Parts: sequence; C-alpha cells; structure tokens
Amino acid sequence: MTFTLFDAVILVLYLVGITYFGIRIAGKQTSATDYFLGGKEIPWWAACFAIVATETSTLTFISIPGVAYATNLNFLQLTLGYFLGRVVVARLFLPAYFRGELATAYAYLGQRFGQSMKNLASAVFMGTRLAADGVRLFATAIPLAIILESASPAGALAQHWIYVIAIALIAFVSLSYTYVGGLRAVVWMDVVQLFLYIGGAVAAIAILLRAIPGGLGEALNQAQLHDKLALFQFLPDDGFMGFVTEPYTLIASIIGGAFLSMATHGTDQLIVQRLLATGSLRDSQRALVLTGAIIIFQFALFLFLGLLLFAFYGGADITPDEVFPRFIIEEMPSGLSGLIVAAMFAAAMSTLSSSMTALSSAAMYDYVAPYWKGLTQHNEIRTARAITFGWCLLLVGSAIAFMGSPQAVVELALSIASFTFGGLLGTYFLGVLFPAVRERHVIPAFLSGIAVMTLVIVLPMVFAGLPAIAWTWYTLIGAGVTVAVGLILSRIGRTGAPA
Repeated sequence: MTFTLFDAVILVLYLVGITYFGIRIAGKQTSATDYFLGGKEIPWWAACFAIVATETSTLTFISIPGVAYATNLNFLQLTLGYFLGRVVVARLFLPAYFRGELATAYAYLGQRFGQSMKNLASAVFMGTRLAADGVRLFATAIPLAIILESASPAGALAQHWIYVIAIALIAFVSLSYTYVGGLRAVVWMDVVQLFLYIGGAVAAIAILLRAIPGGLGEALNQAQLHDKLALFQFLPDDGFMGFVTEPYTLIASIIGGAFLSMATHGTDQLIVQRLLATGSLRDSQRALVLTGAIIIFQFALFLFLGLLLFAFYGGADITPDEVFPRFIIEEMPSGLSGLIVAAMFAAAMSTLSSSMTALSSAAMYDYVAPYWKGLTQHNEIRTARAITFGWCLLLVGSAIAFMGSPQAVVELALSIASFTFGGLLGTYFLGVLFPAVRERHVIPAFLSGIAVMTLVIVLPMVFAGLPAIAWTWYTLIGAGVTVAVGLILSRIGRTGAPA
C-alpha cells in the first residue's frame, strides 16, 4: 500500500483540528505569567503528560523501534537511570526553584551567583535548543516533503523548495496555537498529542500481531532465537575499555541515564517551565517523578514494536531508522497510515511548540524584562508574542540550514546537548550543594566543563586511534569537571587573596 488521498485527508484534518482546538482552549492571556507559565495553574497531571510529550520527538518515535530491530532491549536499562535522575531533581533542585518567584531555571543562577552567570547559562540554553530543535524540525519535515513531492506534478518544484515548504508548514501550524495561547495551549495540546502518538504505536502493534504468522508467540520465539530479549548487560565485552566505550552496560546506563535526566529535567527550561507552571513544589515533584514511570512504559512499548517489526520482516537488512516508516507507508491500511503519520507530527509538534515557549520565556525573563524599564503589563503580551514569532522564524532558519546532509545532521542533533548539559548540571550542583562557591569561581568552572566535553567528543573524530567514550558518560564527565574546577577555585580563593 501507499500513502493515499484518504490518508492525506486525515493528516490535513488533524493539522487543522489541532490548530483550532489549541486556539480555543488557550483562554485569555493578560500577563507574561499567564502566557509563559499558564498563570501557574496547570494541573500537575497535565504538566506530567506534557513533559513526556515534549521529550518524545519524531526521532524518538522512529528510532527506538529501530534500536530493538537492530540490537536488543538493552536500551531499556537507560530508563532506570532516567527515573533515578528525576527523583534526585525532585528532592534536590525543585525546592530551590520554589523558594523564590522564579520564572526560568536560570533565574536561580542569577539569585545564587549573579546576573552574568544567569545570562551565560540562558544564552547557552538558547543556542543549544535552537540548533538541536532546528535539526528535529528538519527531520520531521522529511515525511511531509515526500508526501508533497509525490502529490505535486513532476518538476513543478525543486526538491529544495519542497523541503522548505514542509518545514514552514509544520512550524507555522505549531506557532498558530502557541502564539495565541502560550504555555496553557501548548500543555493541553501536548496532552492530546501524547495520546495520539501512543495510540498510533498501539495500532501498529495490533496490526503487526495479526500480520505475523503465529502471532505474539512466533514473534517472541524469533526474538529469543536472535538474542533480542536480552535486557541487562552486566559486564562489558572488552574489559575496562569496554566499560568506558560501551553505552549500554548496566552501570553506564543507570549512572549515565541518571545524570542525563538530571541535566534535562533539572536545568533545561524546556522542562523546568512546565514544573514551575504547576504553582507548587509538591505538584511539580509529583509530576516529575511520574514522568519517569511513564517513560519506562513508553520506551518498553516502542522497543516491543521493534521486536515485532523484526519478526514481520524476518530480520531483513533494513536501516534501523527506516524500518518503522517503511512499515507505515507500505503495510498500514489506508486511513491508519494517515493516523500514524499524524502521530509522527504530533510527537514533533509537541517538541517544537514547547521549544518556542521555552526559548521565548528565557529571552523574556532573562534578557528583556530585567533590562527594559518601560515594560508594563499592558505591553507584556504583545512583546511575548513577538518574541515567540521571532523564535519560530529562527527555528525555521535553523532547520533550513541543516538541509544539506540528513544523516550527519541527525547524528549532530543527538550530540549537540552533550557539549553543554554536563557544564550546566555541574553549575547547579555547585549552587545547591556548595555555599562557598561564588560567581568568579563558577563561570570558569562552567566554561571548563564545556571545553573538556568538546575535547572528549571531537578528539576521537580527529585522531582515529583514540577510543570514543560512550555518550552515556558525557554528562557525568562534564558535570564532574565543572564541580571539580569550581571547588578548586573556591579553595584557592579562601587560602589566597581575601574573598
């Protein structure tokens, strides 16, 4: 089967419907707090679902089944670390965020260390998020571009312009309800889109179970024969070097997953914004910890889907990231294919709209509001919407800039945050756990963490003989360097010149 007119109608109805519903549910925005924090009245369970939807991009929706298809279930070990990291954030970071009237994660650094550290961290977040989500936007536009290309007359538009149109369509559909309704609209749209893409995955599983001769029993038998049910890898295959270079040993997965989750859910405005919007410490803690449990279920669902795809295709030599899209386009019944493609867009739009609100709130609260003396409640909303529109344009530009080489771009998207997450996490550890550390210590420490991570990631690419450290250790290394340098500098400051 192929993507039919009926599928296209379903996709268009979804995009129109989600736009209309998002605008209607937004309500009236009267202040920046309403626009960027939902008036701090977002129910904790809605914030929980929105966080899960936000951190699930189209790349996740496509690639996790591909991981199980190509390897086994070892990836699920990471989710144990993800859960542990969220518990630490809930107990350690969130109480510090709720002691003051904070609107961004970086405002805490401003209170603790000063405006220079706050501005630096916020700028690093914005640059990282712009690049990473620009890549995700481009990756999301690929299936839409293929659909548009097949529907347009031969030679009517160059492929380059088809991709530009696809990128712009996805971005501006997401912008439509984000621009009008701010975070409140984004959160409720995320809740809807979470259930849509989960429903799409469940529908694909149901169809696969009917299509595989022998059903579930045969699928599990094939997985067992090819050692695909292995969940835990306790020891590396290559001694100590394997311990450093293999990403999915149990220890690397739990420790690396925990530190990565602490960074993404404790220092990234994309997630912290939703936690602050619940309005209370207890509600934010409940929302955050529950996301950890849901993520374990969600990744298990996607990995199980990958096992079924392996049985369906008989282990054929298919690029892992292509196996699920291939099944959607070629095997799903007409109508359901359109639903699954809509689910792919749901995963993408939840991340994209969340990125717009997070980038806009960071720009507004960290850069505009503190320095624009003429900003009043009367012009807050217009300013907030103008900033949101500006970030949408920048994300479109970022996506277009990455159009040259898709494979290299996807790999870059998955590694961009690795350069900065460790430094950011280490900075928050210094702020929360070490009262003696000051701004003059923490800024060099933060930059040192980023510099070391740059060397760790780049040097193996330049010198072929150097072993590449597994990505699961990146955040721990960056955070460790940042904390160590900060403590050394603070110690020197105490034993040397007067503070």
